[in-house]
Amino acid sequence: MAVNESRRLFLRGGRAVASKWRPPWTSQAITDQCTRCDRCIEACPEEVLFRGDGGFPQIRFTGEGCTLCGECARSCPEPVFDLAREAFPWRAQVQDNCLAKANIHCQTCRDACEPMAIRFPPRLAHVAVPEIAEDECTGCGACVAVCPEDAISLITQEQREPAHA
Repeated sequence: MAVNESRRLFLRGGRAVASKWRPPWTSQAITDQCTRCDRCIEACPEEVLFRGDGGFPQIRFTGEGCTLCGECARSCPEPVFDLAREAFPWRAQVQDNCLAKANIHCQTCRDACEPMAIRFPPRLAHVAVPEIAEDECTGCGACVAVCPEDAISLITQEQREPAHA
């Protein structure tokens, strides 16, 4: 175990903590089940998986995002992946620095969205702005990867609905 990794584990109470950016179909239990063999990382055709904190696989949204092909799950010899669960706990959300919100024509995110969860309803005398159908968004990150302004965030349900005091 590397010095930085062991220091991180000590500061976290001795246990590895799963990254928020876990591979699809995994849970926080990934740190208990994953042997860090890197088979999922090697199997990923989009190359969005990488060895992250503690040597556990993490995902970063570059290129075309995750296509949910399932190669990572098929390559894993451990019970890390559960294809019966939702792939990702997050959904896309458009931020205020979106070009379309500044009345500049851009629909790059829509073009990258395979499930077509991003729509641009027409607006009279203004550029159409993106609307995301959360029930159709898979959280694949394809829209994040292509946005020229980094104006799309992936957020969980808890982040969308702040806790009531």
